[in-house]
Amino acid sequence: MSSQPPERIAIDHDDYHAEHVGRTAEGHQFFLTTPFEAAIGDSVGGEFVALYLFDEMGRLIEARIDAFGPRATLDDDARRTMYEKRLKELGPVTFERIEVAPFAVERFGTTFGLVLRPPEDEIEVWAVEVQPGNYMAFFEPWDSGEYDT
Repeated sequence: MSSQPPERIAIDHDDYHAEHVGRTAEGHQFFLTTPFEAAIGDSVGGEFVALYLFDEMGRLIEARIDAFGPRATLDDDARRTMYEKRLKELGPVTFERIEVAPFAVERFGTTFGLVLRPPEDEIEVWAVEVQPGNYMAFFEPWDSGEYDT
């Protein structure tokens, strides 16, 4: 199956994982989300708040990532407060479709971002996964704005 990695992917605003995507008054694009590492085996996992800022062309400008420890001991109020703080830091925003480039950043010993996943064999296709947690996955057509959960 022929598939090419994307230069950019579209993310449509919705009422689920893409609730807080859009543009700032300055024209920057943003994606505010709550990545997680599952507690599997010896790993206790982790909960995070991530605010990704992009320029008008969709290139990552900044990744603000806050760690809240494992889900078993998560202070939900503290995470919610930080989430709301990150949203407020953006100033006036509009919630709308964004078009951004895949990226990966390392924080807390973990890869975060809209991470490219190449095909592992001739049957698979390229994907872009929100990591950690892989709770949103994008596939061609890259401009559809839709994702799988």
